[in-house]
This record gives sequence, C-alpha cells and structure tokens, in this order.
Amino acid sequence: MTERIVRSGDVRLWSEALGDPAHPPLLLIAGGNQSSRAWPRDFVDRLTSHGLRVIRYDHRDTGRSTVRDFAAHPYTYTELTRDAVAVLDAHDIPAAHVVTMSMGTIMGQLLALDHPGRLLSLTLMLGGGLDVDFDGNIERLFKGEASADGLPLPGPALLDAVELMSQPVDGAGAEIDRRVERSRIFSGGQVPFDADEFRRWEQDAADHAGTATEATAHHMLPSHPRERAPELAQVRVPTQVVQALNDLIAPPPHGRHLAGLIPGARLVEIPGMGHALPGAVHAPLAEAITAHVLSPRPQGER
Repeated sequence: MTERIVRSGDVRLWSEALGDPAHPPLLLIAGGNQSSRAWPRDFVDRLTSHGLRVIRYDHRDTGRSTVRDFAAHPYTYTELTRDAVAVLDAHDIPAAHVVTMSMGTIMGQLLALDHPGRLLSLTLMLGGGLDVDFDGNIERLFKGEASADGLPLPGPALLDAVELMSQPVDGAGAEIDRRVERSRIFSGGQVPFDADEFRRWEQDAADHAGTATEATAHHMLPSHPRERAPELAQVRVPTQVVQALNDLIAPPPHGRHLAGLIPGARLVEIPGMGHALPGAVHAPLAEAITAHVLSPRPQGER
C-alpha cells in the first residue's frame, strides 16, 4: 500500500494505492460526503486480486483530506473533478480506468468532457445523466410533485433515510448504528444485508477520519452543469454504465438514459442491488468492472 498526500489547488487530499504497481491503474471516485472508505477494503481487495492496481482517495471535506467551512471556501464540481486529476498526477499515472458512484458519476462525466486523455475507460454507477436535475428531483419527492423530465424520482424510502439522519443521537456508537441503518434502507432489501459487515466498514470510516461525525459540505455544492450534457455525444472514452436495479436514488431507467448520452456506452444491470455496496454484490460488480477494464480494444482505441 502506498499513501500519498495530494496537493490540489489550496487543499490537500489523502490517497492510497493498493495492488501491484505493474497492473492497470483503476481510480475509484466516491459519492457525496464520502471518503475513500465508501469503497470497502473487502471490495478493493477483490479488484486487486483480479489484477488491478486500485487508487482511492478522500474527497475534500471528508476523511483525512482538508476540511474547511464551505461558506468561507466554496467550490464546484469543476474543482472536485480537478481533484481526481491531481490524484492521478501525484501517483504518476498518465491515464487510468475510472470507476465512480453516486455523486462521483457527475465527476466521471466531467472527466470525460474536460480530461479525456486521462481516462483509459470509464464505469459509471449509482448515478444519472449530466442532464438530470437530481437536486430538483429530491425536492419534488419531498413536495409530492411529479417528475419534470419523465425519469423516475428517487424512491420514497429516501424520505425515511433523511428522517433517520435528521434525528439527534448520543455518542459515536449511536451515530455508527444509524449509518448502518441508513445503509440498510439504501440497500433496498432485495439482497442479503449484513449489519455487522456495514458496522465494520462504518467504524473503519470513522477511525480513518478521526471522528464519527459525518461530512456534510457536499450538500452545499451548487448544482452540476446540466447544460453540458449535449457535449457527452462527443465522448469517445470506452464507457460502461452499471444500473443497480433496486437503486433508491437513480432507479431504472436512469442507467439506460445515461448510457444513451455517450456513444457506444454499454449498460450492465445488477439484479437486487440498491444504492449501496453490500458484500452480496461485490462479486458481480467486480466482475463487471474487470471485464470492462480488461476487455480488448480495437487498435488505436484506449
């Protein structure tokens, strides 16, 4: 394992690389308010066992990266996307296979638009197209309004998760417990859920950050640049979209819609998977990622 502190503008980002340095590099980009630990070590080890060198990092304002008051130090998705490029630079990686989830899927699409030369391939999961107003859709869900674009809103269980996380708790143990319960809600109930497994991962995230208090800065991000979605038609990076069929945040057919924005993108559907990474989905997910990363490309294509 190689740990590195990455300079990106005026912030420092914690990162690590695992696996054989001679193997193809795979950068993991986590979701909103998530540190590198959103990618469980069990899952990372599965990827490295498939012959990949995995790099994961803490978003700014999470984990061991720079944490500041957002109002005093605001930023946008553009800066978050540059952070990912800075991580590659710090690990001396000219180009990498990139896997994103949730909020990271917006960053993945912006990487493909603004930094295509840094991508060998792209896997987008647990998220939606650059043209989707997810912030507005969550607000519509709260208000009981209909979708504005014909794509489904997040599932009603999201309201249960928000209510859960809005209640005060007493102590770090109770905070870990409710984060586990939120993961149970997000997992959707169609695949086995091991609470002890998630408790171990949440405790690892808390230990890594030095606090059980969860990051919240990314809730204050300005909306992503939806007007740039038409540019995705020019993307030539080999792209795979993973649709979790029981995803609470981006339910079907969000994945199919996203794949349709990028020429040649392939869609992989994982039955039962929700908006979480329980051990029960690690094998099919790792197989889908590895197959995409290691698939032969025509000569001249990355």
